[in-house]
Amino acid sequence: MHIHILGICGTFMGGLAVLAKQAGHTVTGCDANVYPPMSTQLEAQGIKLIEGFGPEQVDLRPDLFVIGNVVSRGNPLMEEILNRNLPYTSGPQWIGEHILYDKWVLAVAGTHGKTTTSSMLAWILEDAGYRPGFLIGGVPLNFGISARLSGPEADSSFFVIEADEYDTAFFDKRSKFVHYRAKTAILNNLEYDHADIFPDLGAIETQFHHLVRTVPGVGRVVANAEEESLRRVLKRGCWSELEWFGNGDGSHWALQEIDDGTFEVSFKGDAQGRVCWSLSGRHNQMNALAAIAAARHVGVLPAQAIESLARFENVKRRLEVRGAVAGVTVYDDFAHHPTAIATTIAGLRKKVGAARILAVLEPRSNTMKLGTMKSALPGSLDKADLVFGYGAKGAGKDALGWNLGEALLPLGDKAAAFDELDKLVQAIVGAAKPGDHILVMSNGGFGGVHRKILDALAP
Repeated sequence: MHIHILGICGTFMGGLAVLAKQAGHTVTGCDANVYPPMSTQLEAQGIKLIEGFGPEQVDLRPDLFVIGNVVSRGNPLMEEILNRNLPYTSGPQWIGEHILYDKWVLAVAGTHGKTTTSSMLAWILEDAGYRPGFLIGGVPLNFGISARLSGPEADSSFFVIEADEYDTAFFDKRSKFVHYRAKTAILNNLEYDHADIFPDLGAIETQFHHLVRTVPGVGRVVANAEEESLRRVLKRGCWSELEWFGNGDGSHWALQEIDDGTFEVSFKGDAQGRVCWSLSGRHNQMNALAAIAAARHVGVLPAQAIESLARFENVKRRLEVRGAVAGVTVYDDFAHHPTAIATTIAGLRKKVGAARILAVLEPRSNTMKLGTMKSALPGSLDKADLVFGYGAKGAGKDALGWNLGEALLPLGDKAAAFDELDKLVQAIVGAAKPGDHILVMSNGGFGGVHRKILDALAP
């Protein structure tokens, strides 16, 4: 089958392209922004890329057009596809029907931690010899790739997928994860996000309810016992085995943190072992607990999973050290939701102790650009020693619809906002001292600000 992918350079659709190619399909694609590293990764797979969405691409005559959710009505290629009544489907539906249909799917859903937990789970299965396929919205350092059809030595029956609640396509407003038919489903957490498509938390809870409805009776739901929102979801119905994790009421899986960052794991009150690793933060401990519980469903003993996590190397852009110059360390992190921002700062604080943390934030997600969570920003950044925000108010695609400087006023003199990247870098470098830790947080490329800061710090 020849498929042509619209929006191929996104993390999800790029991963889909790799899986399709590995499955033996002919793959081409297009996007408005065809540039490295995604373009080079795809071209290395022998996938032809086209810049833009020109209607003449229908002349490629693929068997099927696969549509990413970045494509909307008015897109010239999409309009041509519709006008000619050519066959098309969404990315999640295509994966469900062509990649996942005969797999034991382990799906990881939640507002936060999907990428890290998926990476942990895939690594646990890999280390235990299961050789899973996976599609993850980041690059697990243990694998060096974000997607693969199966392990190198066998056609595995297992597939780990990051299960996103964002909508499927302009013609399918269900969440992506309803297409995956999970047999094992992790519900990691649930709070309000994606204000561009969901009016309130209740609307997202309904989508999670739909996910739970797709898990078979022989399946298992692994849910965070500390989240009231998930309790509400599961009160609406659960037709599968249910295991709770965390330290909430009725939890099956619990953890006890040790002072050195390690933690003890117990199941139904019985000790399973201690996770000894380099990651920091309770959020990562909860992610690990969920992964251990899910892996047990496919037969991996908790002791084996705990041992595997000692060799887990985390994910790119999760407190990833980008470099150190003149005694100043620069980190890159994907955090963009206030809860994730606060959690990331807390994790770094645990790691560096009393050393200064300079938080650098670009609020560029759709939710952030709408200003829905601007009032929560000061609280999420409060534990940083200095805060540098970047974002201009205006009408451009990436501009904020609100004033970032005004939103940061509750932080007083320790916070400042900038609308020019060079001035932002100058301010950060001017404030930095040996021993400082500069934490850059954005869900985009942030104009290469990490390298700019490191270059400016160099003597």
